[in-house]
Amino acid sequence: MSSTKYTEYDAYAAEEAAEGKVFDVNGQDWDKVVSAAEDLGDERLVINMGPQHPSTHGVLRLILTLDGETVNEARVGIGYLHTGIEKNMEYRTWTQGTTFCTRMDYLAPLFNETAYCLSVERLLGIEDTIPERAQIIRVMMMELNRISSHLVAIATFGLELGATTVMLNGFIEREYTLDLFEEITGLRMNHAYVRPGGVAQDLPSGATSKIRDYLDRMPKRIQALRKLMDENPVFKARTQNIAYLDLTGCMALGVTGPVLRSTGLPWDLRKSQPYCGYETYEFEVPTQDTCDVYGRYLVRMDEMEQSLRIVEQCLDRLQTVKGPVMIEDKKIGWPAQLAIGADGMGNSPRHIAHIMGTSMEALIHHFKLVTEGFRVPAGQAYVPIESPRGELGAHVVSDGGTRPYRVHFREPSFVNLQATPAMSEGGMVADIIAAVASIDPVMGGVDR
Repeated sequence: MSSTKYTEYDAYAAEEAAEGKVFDVNGQDWDKVVSAAEDLGDERLVINMGPQHPSTHGVLRLILTLDGETVNEARVGIGYLHTGIEKNMEYRTWTQGTTFCTRMDYLAPLFNETAYCLSVERLLGIEDTIPERAQIIRVMMMELNRISSHLVAIATFGLELGATTVMLNGFIEREYTLDLFEEITGLRMNHAYVRPGGVAQDLPSGATSKIRDYLDRMPKRIQALRKLMDENPVFKARTQNIAYLDLTGCMALGVTGPVLRSTGLPWDLRKSQPYCGYETYEFEVPTQDTCDVYGRYLVRMDEMEQSLRIVEQCLDRLQTVKGPVMIEDKKIGWPAQLAIGADGMGNSPRHIAHIMGTSMEALIHHFKLVTEGFRVPAGQAYVPIESPRGELGAHVVSDGGTRPYRVHFREPSFVNLQATPAMSEGGMVADIIAAVASIDPVMGGVDR
């Protein structure tokens, strides 16, 4: 087998450069890639899968070297959805940062916000003073978001394998979840709802009963999805023993989330490194031991059922735990008594009148807090949480100012996506889609 390498980035091939020619694969390069394959003298086919949407939530490019129907090499090209979110956060206040990071993994925005805010709160030293009601709402919203994210993973996965009915059912149920988000936050996605010190606003009137109705509906709907897929012979033939990646491979590549738990390891940060009070909730960490696409599907289905358990516990606690949803320190917590009026979502007229009528000093302080922001002590913090795709962590650095000096996210889609070659090489080209879909990457988080 030839030692010639193709790579997206020179650093990856630096140590192997002496073995043969090294070719870049990074865009506007197709003639070079094809001519390199011809120079080898072998009958092989180099194909471009993408940049498009091959069972991914965004734009991904796969460069595949085929020997007939067998994949000899698979290389991943990313960067087509780059937004510069992390760099932009350096030019906004700490609170405004949530508006940017919520748009990274756009299928799990509430997790992006929470990871960032937990890191900011650690720098501020206010982790123990966040109101309990705010923490409960955070947990409830994240678990609802986990369900909506997994529903997209299952729906798009089914569509790519030809199961159109699964796609329709998955997106219908996701719509009911997004309705709850719109009811509570005012938006269906990219909420900026979780803020340093708590959440933007308390649950509106009637939200609790709507969530109860959702909890009554969803178990039956998840079972309906299971009936379509769990024992479907075509689905099982396309997923069982496909894209095998065992525990050793996951550990070597840093893979987390459902892909890791499909190897039998119950690693879940909600249990191993609890945050937001997760240690006080009763739930299980679903695992499988198949190490394949089918096992990753089963883990996600089981996780949705566990999330429903957690949401129900949150509702029970919200009935008894009253109080504020933002930290009492007026130098940090944004005033947030919101109401929907003719101009959309904003502070209620009564609250504005209160701010304007209290004192000139209070009005000036409110103006400075919103426009200039609060200062965060110099230092750095990293807080990881368990997103639908694995370990999502925010590394936040402060120089003592009103804006972050640096924000960098440990994004699970970015890390997990590097498992594509390990899952795909040696398999059939038709199984590439199933392999990538089982990773469930969101390219907004990969490129950010």
